[in-house]
Amino acid sequence: MTAPDDAPPTPQDGDPRLGLTVTHRRYVPYAHAHYGGSLVDGAYTLGLFGDVATEVAIRTDGDEGLLAGYSEVSFLAPVQAGDVLEASCEVVRVGRRSRELRCWADVVARADPARGASAAQLLTPPLRAVEAVATLVVPGPDSPA
Repeated sequence: MTAPDDAPPTPQDGDPRLGLTVTHRRYVPYAHAHYGGSLVDGAYTLGLFGDVATEVAIRTDGDEGLLAGYSEVSFLAPVQAGDVLEASCEVVRVGRRSRELRCWADVVARADPARGASAAQLLTPPLRAVEAVATLVVPGPDSPA
């Protein structure tokens, strides 16, 4: 059985967009440190989620879409200049024009200045820094291109 045209697909409908996960990695430059200890503001990671959500929209709907907002954001660990962040979004709900995304960012490598000016280390396991739930909006089928 499939959902009516105006109802969002459910997991049992087998929507191939559900579960799609996109990941980006980015080095956090020292120019983005705003606070003592080379800390980077939380908006930096939210910006990464916006980039990842844009790729999700392109993959699922052939349009860049718009990250409309967050219903939850949790800052779990500091992000520092010299980190390598891995930001990911997974499609967890598909509506007619909206997509709910589960987002997370992990620090996978971190600068280690105590060992030297350019020293760094991989973090095993990665450090979960931010989790969020976001809403992505895409044009409807009747929207002009």
